[in-house]
Amino acid sequence: MTVHNIKAVPDSAADSIALTSRGTARSSRTVVLVLALCGIVMTLQQTMILPLLPNLPSLLDTSASNASWLVTVTLVTGAVVTPLIGRLADMFGKKRMIMITLVIVVTGSVLGGATEAFPLLIIARAMQGCGLAMVPVATATMRDVLPRERVPGGIATMSASLAIGSAAGLPLAGIIVNSLDWHAVFWVTALSGSLLFIVIAKVVPESGVQARTTFDYIGAFVLAAALISLLLVLSKGSQWGWSEWETLSSAGMGIFLLVLWVPLQLRSPSPLVDVRLAARPPVLLVNTCSALIGFALFSNFLVTIQLLQMPVTTGFGIGMNILEAGLWMIPTTLAGVVMAPVASRAIGRFGARSVLLIASIQLSVSFVVRVFFSHTLWQILVGATLIGMGLVLTGAAIQTLIMRAVPISETASANGLNALLRSIGTSAASATLAAMSTIWVVQAGSEIYPAYNAFAAMFWISAAATVATAATTVVMMFFTRRSTDRKPTPSTT
Repeated sequence: MTVHNIKAVPDSAADSIALTSRGTARSSRTVVLVLALCGIVMTLQQTMILPLLPNLPSLLDTSASNASWLVTVTLVTGAVVTPLIGRLADMFGKKRMIMITLVIVVTGSVLGGATEAFPLLIIARAMQGCGLAMVPVATATMRDVLPRERVPGGIATMSASLAIGSAAGLPLAGIIVNSLDWHAVFWVTALSGSLLFIVIAKVVPESGVQARTTFDYIGAFVLAAALISLLLVLSKGSQWGWSEWETLSSAGMGIFLLVLWVPLQLRSPSPLVDVRLAARPPVLLVNTCSALIGFALFSNFLVTIQLLQMPVTTGFGIGMNILEAGLWMIPTTLAGVVMAPVASRAIGRFGARSVLLIASIQLSVSFVVRVFFSHTLWQILVGATLIGMGLVLTGAAIQTLIMRAVPISETASANGLNALLRSIGTSAASATLAAMSTIWVVQAGSEIYPAYNAFAAMFWISAAATVATAATTVVMMFFTRRSTDRKPTPSTT
């Protein structure tokens, strides 16, 4: 068993730092809003590059396959550094690691805005990918610095901020594509990240919760190599070919390194990830839900935006450009924002597990409905909105459960692992849609597009993923009830 020397471990999140004793409700709300901006900045840098991909090969004098690395490298880097930064945040302070991460993101954004050299752009996007680690660390910070009763609301606000950033990124990118130089995509992130750095420095207090341990460099290296290998398979498998040697060798290497990494963590006196803690049913089951919901979340986003942009000649597309599609996605985002306080109140009243179960069932029904009703604009938007509302509920419930299941000194690293599994789910959704798009195709004029069956298949798979989430939640409730039943009753004599 790993023993940590914990500095200033509080009895509860409500007592963790001075803010909870001297702060007001207004100061708590300010901290929540500032930390939620991390989610908006992170998703902005992810989504704003997407509309540029068709033009980047000609702009950078490279192939479409090479240009796609500007997306792939961000996802891979983010997944690799998230558990590492989470562990460092538990050791050296969460606010400190958020600010260091912001410096890396802003530096990468400035580099991207100042160059047209493809290798430097790859480096810039890799540095931006480090921003994916900010969200789990910012969420963990809420547990440390907010009164206990305000933590679920803060988590729900963070979930809503991810939807806001995704929706805002598309119309902003559309304006840039139509009116400005493409480098403005990077300058927007540089400016927003710089402003966020200043605000966090002034508003967010540092947590007094730190685990005084050593950093597991060997474990970090092996985990990073394993994740890079596995995520390359998910991101590039459809381009390489699923049976080609690049795909098979990368998958084999990733699995081998992951199998090697587990005993390394078990033997380490200061593991990067506490495998024993992660294997406990309350943590393992919540992380399983996170991967499944990550798949559903990205599937909903990918399919919706493609349906809006598909040509009318396909028989099911709406024929919008990227700016129009982004603007029409805003109402679905606003619905998610409205659900943030609802999620907080529901978790406080009914419990996070009950909310996760009900929201998972609602999501599965909504995905099935979308199979049959996604042929007109109003059907697409209503379906995407219903799913977006359910995803805010599930996201808030999952984050609440993971933080309740781990010691406060492990919050950031546990959130990092949870975010990593959600990233694997989103990468799997992207790879699955790419595969479905090669199985079912339709010709419109001289162009080949994915057929509606490809998108229907994604809805069915997402429905299955959310049903699996509901089933996992039921198992989670069973373990919780059994654990409660095993507790000795106090003596009445």
